[in-house]
Amino acid sequence: MEIWHNPRCSKSRAAKAALDSAAPGHTVRRYLDQPPTEAELEAVLTSLGLQPWDITRMKEARAKELGLAGFPRERAAWIAVLAANPVLIERPIILTDDGRAVLARSQEAIDQALG
Repeated sequence: MEIWHNPRCSKSRAAKAALDSAAPGHTVRRYLDQPPTEAELEAVLTSLGLQPWDITRMKEARAKELGLAGFPRERAAWIAVLAANPVLIERPIILTDDGRAVLARSQEAIDQALG
């Protein structure tokens, strides 16, 4: 199990704490320091059943700088933007050992990842 984690985010810290107690041995990936590749993002998005704009932090200053609000909804282009600007990726994302991915922003989602 792996968590894409930002220690400055309270939701990410809560998800990591849950994994610390329920899933010892999980991997913590500080995705701002180790950004996911475009291929990794593609795989995660497919597993989540979401589009890249669904996991983009549109209120981030960088999103505004890039003009993402008016950016065409073209999957590959958005994935490239997220790979180049990992601060825009919503967190935390938990990748389970059975190949699922969960956007773990609620306790229910964390439980889903652990279940």
